[in-house]
Order: sequence, then C-alpha cells, then structure tokens
Amino acid sequence: MTDLPVNGVDADTGGYLFAADTVEDLAALARGESPAERHVRALRKRDQAREPTFGTQYGFDPQDLASVGWAVVTTPDSPVLGALRPLLDLRRTQAGPLYRELVVEPGDDDAAFLRRYGAGPGPAEPTRVPYYLLLAGDPADLPFSLQYQLDVQYAVGRLHFDTLDDYARYAEAVATAEEAPLDPPGIHLFGVRNPDDRATTLSASKLIEPLRAELTGHGLSLGTDVAEQATKTRLSTLLTEPHPGRVLFSASHGVGTARPDMREIQGALLCQDWPGPMAVAPLTADQYFAGADVPATLTPDVVFSFACYGAGTPAAADFGGGHDAGRAFVARLPQRLLAAGVLGFVGHVDRVWSCSFLWKGVDPQIATMASTLRALLAGQRLGAAMEYLNQRYAAIATELVTRLDALRRLGRKIDDETLAALWTANNDARNYIVLGDPAVRLGAGKGP
Repeated sequence: MTDLPVNGVDADTGGYLFAADTVEDLAALARGESPAERHVRALRKRDQAREPTFGTQYGFDPQDLASVGWAVVTTPDSPVLGALRPLLDLRRTQAGPLYRELVVEPGDDDAAFLRRYGAGPGPAEPTRVPYYLLLAGDPADLPFSLQYQLDVQYAVGRLHFDTLDDYARYAEAVATAEEAPLDPPGIHLFGVRNPDDRATTLSASKLIEPLRAELTGHGLSLGTDVAEQATKTRLSTLLTEPHPGRVLFSASHGVGTARPDMREIQGALLCQDWPGPMAVAPLTADQYFAGADVPATLTPDVVFSFACYGAGTPAAADFGGGHDAGRAFVARLPQRLLAAGVLGFVGHVDRVWSCSFLWKGVDPQIATMASTLRALLAGQRLGAAMEYLNQRYAAIATELVTRLDALRRLGRKIDDETLAALWTANNDARNYIVLGDPAVRLGAGKGP
C-alpha cells in the first residue's frame, strides 16, 4: 500500500497528528461518496463557463462595488450589525443600491438562501444577491458548508468573534485602512522546513521556492524566510513590523490536539523551532505561533496560511481518522489576527494536503496560488482574487464526479491512485476559505 505525506502535528506528542493515509483507504472513501447533484451541476456549469468576470454576470466589474454589490449575511436577530456599523456604512456608500443586509434562516442551505432572495444557480445577479457576501456569525449557525457552496459563484468571506468589541475593532480597521494613503504592494514568503519531515520539505521546495521564483522581478517587494530563518520570533516580527499593503504567505504544519482547550491552539502555526518528528516530545509554546501570541496591534496585511486547520475545524472531520470536534469553530489564530488589524486571512478548514501544489505526487503546480497572489498584489479585492482557487475546485470536482459517474453507471474502472488523488484534491480545494471581508484589498486610497 502507498502512504501519502502526513500534515499536522499533535501538540500532545510532538509527532504527526494522524497516521499516514493510504491510497487504498482514500479510494474506498471516494467510492462511497455521492456528492449532491445540485451542487455538482453548479460546479460543472462554472467549470464550463470560465467567464472573464468569474462569478459575476458578463459586463459587470468585480472590482467596483457599485457594479456587483456587497452584502452582510447574518442569522435572524443577530447582534453583530451594530458592532460592524463603520464597515457597513463604508460598503453602503460604495455599493449604493446594491448594498444589502441578508438573513440565513435555521436549516438553510445555499439553494434555500438564494431562493428567498429570488436568485438561483449561475453567475451572480447583483440586483438579487450581491457578488460580495460577508457571513457574520458562528459556523455552528452559518455552516462552513454554506460558505463552500455559496463560494462557487459568489465572493464569500466570514467573520466570527467571541465579542462584539472584536467585530467593532475589525470594522474600524478596514474603514481606516481604506482611507489611508496608497502603499506599494509587497509579499513575504515564510516556509518551515523541519528535519526528517517530508511534508515541510515538500512545501518548502515545491511551493515556497517556486513561488519565490515566479514572483521575483515584477517590481514587487519580495522577502523570504525559509528553514532556519522561519522561527517563531521571526514570524512575530513580520506580523508587527510596519509594512501595510503586504501579503504574508506561510507554509508549515498546523498544530492539532484533542484536549479540552482545542480551540486555543488548533491551527496554530508550527515554526522552525520544532525539532522534527523524531524528537517524540510534546510541543512547547515556544515552538508554535498561536492566537495567544498575537500582539494587540498589527500591520494591516492579508495573511495566507497553508496549514492544517489554519482557518477552522468542522464539527465532523471531512477525512477519515480526523478529529470530530463536535462543534465547528473558526481557529483562534486568525480570529485574533483579524481583531488586531489584519484585513483578511486565507486558510484551510480541516486538514490540508500537498495536492494543493503537487499533481501526481511530484510536479509543482503553483499556477493557481501564484495567480491568486498576483491578483491581490495588483490591487484586486480578496474575494475576486480567490476565484482562481474556486475555478480549480470546480475543475477537479467536475472530473471527479464524471469519473465516479462512469464507474457507477457504466462500470468503467478507475485505479485507486487516480481516484484517491482526485477525491483528496477535491476536498482540499473546496476547503480554502476567506476570513474577513471579501471586498478588502491591499494598499488603500483606491477609490470605490
């Protein structure tokens, strides 16, 4: 049997969070899965359309809120709207008649939500439901699955804080950043490469290094910290040094645990300070960067985290052998980052896999991530820049469902390796989400 690279490190043991997955086990899971037909149709339609405006109707400008609209989405009687008022007032001014405040009723999936406002499958119709959607609330009430489904055609972000004060701090930070002078964009790549660890060796050599080569020489401010330089102290410095208008891209293990304090450290970024899997000793707080390490005030950057559980944890694991948390939650680290001044966070719900940047196990495939980063650095709004990742999800999901359909209806064989790769890549691509307002962008002073 073939083992696949292991991602995620257990805080209690210092070893890997899960046993290595086999191709055979993943293929068996894929053969038993039947994706919802309605969702499959939407993905196929998106994959076939490939419109230059991405999720909007042809002729609309996804960079202009007055063209494509903006909405905040909450549960009924949510108390967060008052705390978000500075942000809502800003977006109302920018979107004009296409500004909306929408509600998800208990039990709604994406179809029920859209139907309530007169929208259906297909490109976003801003006069019905705006293109930019900010889900404001707990993923236990506004599920991650709803976010994944809406993100097929809309630019979706999420905010969830434990206090109204944190909602207010985030709203003020975005409003202030958009009034500030324009800063030249930049990017910093932070890549851990730990001894005796295949996962971070792959991400450093097949993700960070190709991204560095791809982004060099385009008039951008580009910094890199890899291996010995990728320490917790260095990461803390990067988050606090003055440099607004920058993407901080991090690739490392995410920390996990089954302890009662799971939410405090699940998704924390394991740094180079970890001695590697051969040490076999519980992690110490000086080896990872967690929510508790976030200072009170940060530079208004966008953070992109390639790490298990970096954005959050679902109530039930998407992959066999994963943690069943019982209640979905947003990771503490991005929650604290956004409350302290970071404008947007891109991360993963549940486990992250090397198929995000490898295909067939060996070849670097960074075009999707590089395009997303280039779009951000060119001043595109975060949700629109994420359409490159969404397009990849649509393409992989379409191929997976086509293969499974041929297997079940026509008896056409598909080998375990191909099926496992497609199924894993599908779930991996689906689970990247935006935390924060999807309409934020690097720099400021760019007008409406």
